[in-house]
Amino acid sequence: MKSRNILILSAIALILTSISLWIGDLAYSWFPPQAAAESKLVDQLFSFLITLGAFIFLGVTGTLIYSIIFHRAEEYDTSDGPPIEGNLTLEVVWTAIPVLLVLWIATYSYQIYEQMGIQGPMEAIHMHSPLAMEPANAAPMNKDTATHGHGEKGNANVLPIEDIEVNAKQWAWIFRYPETGVTSTELHLPVNHRIRLAMKSEDVLHGFYIPAFRVKQDIIPKRTINFEFTPILTGQYQLTDSEFSGTYFATMVANVVVESSEDYKQWLHQAANQKPSVAKNQAAYEYAQLSKEVIKGWARVAPAQPPVVNYSN
Repeated sequence: MKSRNILILSAIALILTSISLWIGDLAYSWFPPQAAAESKLVDQLFSFLITLGAFIFLGVTGTLIYSIIFHRAEEYDTSDGPPIEGNLTLEVVWTAIPVLLVLWIATYSYQIYEQMGIQGPMEAIHMHSPLAMEPANAAPMNKDTATHGHGEKGNANVLPIEDIEVNAKQWAWIFRYPETGVTSTELHLPVNHRIRLAMKSEDVLHGFYIPAFRVKQDIIPKRTINFEFTPILTGQYQLTDSEFSGTYFATMVANVVVESSEDYKQWLHQAANQKPSVAKNQAAYEYAQLSKEVIKGWARVAPAQPPVVNYSN
């Protein structure tokens, strides 16, 4: 009988594991396309958590349903249950298992973030001090062979680096490409290049977030924060402000265009030949429309002046 129970429990565990793995694989379909190297790592972690959570949920729910069906009291039975005082083995098991699960999740999460190169908030801030600080990397890099500029030669497996400056303000994104001096309200990126952003905020706390890349970084006023990632899939995506930065923060969005190196260079050349002009700004437009109405008793923060850039979407 004991061997039979062990076989039954083993079969149930295998079935639960198979179903949980299937549910974990479904988690990949819940996200936008994996457009950056970081997205694959983040999705792996999320799928792992979904698989583990599904196994626990199915196991606990199944046990409850089994108990309700086969071990419920008979009708009109008002007698007390057996006087069980405790079971040391059971208490040790249900204490040890959650502890081990938490340690497993913490260890695996740390390994994922280590592969992504995510650093703490203070390490992500360039403090303008004589002591050099590493940037907040967001994808696997080989620090020994990585290049630190376009003209330097390194290992053939190291991706070329593209430096871009990001300026956030209420409520607009402005991108500047130092090598050409091009400014834009649309972020253009070459595919399979290491992107290194130097991000600043002119006013309040903003959040740089591209869902398709699974990368997010707060931008702190009066600080330059370096952030890196690697786009791997061409297409158009969306950048949004993940922090509540004021009344019109929902309008603070920008297109992110990932394109081939040839198309990227062609876009830079075309943008460099365009005369800077005032970009369309949804926040400024809505504020101007609202200003025509008389509203008393409410203080409103006026948007910053619409940016003047070479290229605007």
